[in-house]
Amino acid sequence: MSSHPTTILRYVPSFSRILLISTLLRVALIGYSEWHDAHSVVKYTDVDYRVFSDAARFLLDPSPHNQAEGPLARYLNIGSPYTRATYRYTPLLAVLLTPNEWLHPSFGKFLFAGCDILAGLLMYELLVSVILPTSPRPDARTQAKDTKDSRAGEDMRQRLATFLVSLHLLSPLVFTISTRGSSESVLSLFVLATLYYALKGRWDLSAVFLGLSTHWKIYPFIYGVACLGVIGSTGSAAGRGWLGTVVNGRTIRFALVSAATFIALGVGMYAIWGQPFLEESYLYHLTRLDHRHNFSPYFYLVYLTYPSDPPTLEPVFWKRLLRSPLTSFVPQMTLALGTGLLFGRRREDLVFAWFVQTFVFVVFNKVCTSQYFLWYTLFLPLLIPQLSMSSRRAIAYGAVWIGTQALWLSEAYKLEFLGQNVFFGLWIRGLVYVVGNCWVLAGIMDAYGRNQSR
Repeated sequence: MSSHPTTILRYVPSFSRILLISTLLRVALIGYSEWHDAHSVVKYTDVDYRVFSDAARFLLDPSPHNQAEGPLARYLNIGSPYTRATYRYTPLLAVLLTPNEWLHPSFGKFLFAGCDILAGLLMYELLVSVILPTSPRPDARTQAKDTKDSRAGEDMRQRLATFLVSLHLLSPLVFTISTRGSSESVLSLFVLATLYYALKGRWDLSAVFLGLSTHWKIYPFIYGVACLGVIGSTGSAAGRGWLGTVVNGRTIRFALVSAATFIALGVGMYAIWGQPFLEESYLYHLTRLDHRHNFSPYFYLVYLTYPSDPPTLEPVFWKRLLRSPLTSFVPQMTLALGTGLLFGRRREDLVFAWFVQTFVFVVFNKVCTSQYFLWYTLFLPLLIPQLSMSSRRAIAYGAVWIGTQALWLSEAYKLEFLGQNVFFGLWIRGLVYVVGNCWVLAGIMDAYGRNQSR
C-alpha cells in the first residue's frame, strides 16, 4: 500500500503470539461446534464434513455392496469412499480423515485447522525472506530515516509480515470455514507450498506440489502457465521469443515433473478405486450443472434450461448451448490462462499473476460460492506490499467487494428462508457482483502497475 504507519506496526504482537491466538481460536471453535451441533437444529459443522466422515467410514468398512473397484482391489480389503453419495473428491481426503472413526469425530477439523496454521507459517516465511526485501515500496526512504540500524529495520519487516499474515489467520472467512470442516485449507497449503518453492527457485519441488494440488482439485493447473513463462524468461532461454520462452528444456522439465506427479497419483487412485474415482473426482466436474442459486452469472441460465428427470435430448439449440460446459469454460479458461501468459514473466510477478488468474477463474466459474473466495484471498497478504494504493481506494474496493456480496445475500435470504420466487432478481444481483468484482480487480491491477513503475 502507499504507506505502512510505523506507529501501528509497533503495536503488532510477535508472530509466535499471533500463531498462538490463531491456534487457540480454532481449538475453541472446534470445541464449540461439538456443543452447538448437539443442542441446535441448525448445525455449525458443514454438511461436507459429514460427507467426508461418511466416506472415511465406508473406506474402513468394506462389505459386499461397498468395495473398491480398481484392478488392485482384489488384493486389498478396502471399501470405496464413493459409496457415499455426493463424495466427489480424491480418495486421499477420505484416507486422511480415517482417524475420525477410530480416534475422534473432530479429528478432520483439527487437521484442517492445522493446515491453516502451516499456511500462515509459509506466508510469513515468504514475506520475510522473499517479498518484503525485494518489493519496491514508496516509503522505503522514509523508513530508512526512521530506522537507526539494520536490526530495527529487520524488526519492522517482521512486524509488517506478522500484521499481513494475521489478516489471513484471523479472518472470519478463513477460520470459520476450516473449523466447520471444509477441506479448503489443505488445498491452500498445497498451493502455497507450490508458490513457496517457485519463489525460492526450486522448480522441481514446485512442480511436484503443483501436480499434487491439481490432483486434489483441478483448478490449480492454471498456475502452471505462469510458471512456464517465468522459467522460460530466465537463464539461457531468455530472449528467444515467445515460443522459445514457453518451450525449452527447463519448461519441458517442469511440465513433465508436474504431469508425472499428477498422473502417478491418478494411476494409483484408479488402481485401487477404479472408474468411480475418475467419474466422481474429475469427469463429474466437467459436466456438472448446478441449478441451485450461487454467485455465478450462469446459474439462472442453467436453472431455466435444467434437464428434465429423466433427462431427454434437448431439441432447441440455444438451450443445448446454455447447458454445455463450453459456455462457461471457454471464457473462463481464456481469461485464466491468458492472464497467466501475460503476467507470468518474472518470478517477482508470480503472486500477482496467480492472484489475477484465480480471481477471474472464480468470478467466471459456472458455480461460485463463498468458500471459493478463499482461493484468491489466499494471496492477498503476499500481494498487499506490492500495491501502491491510497487508503481511500482500498476502503472503496473493500466496500464494493463486501457490498456486492451483501446485496446478493439479502436476496438469497428471501429465496432460501422465505421461499419467495426471486430467481431473476437474484441473478441480476449476481451480475452486479460480477461487475463490482471486475472493477475491484481492475483497481488492484492498476495499483500493482503503479508500484512496479516507481
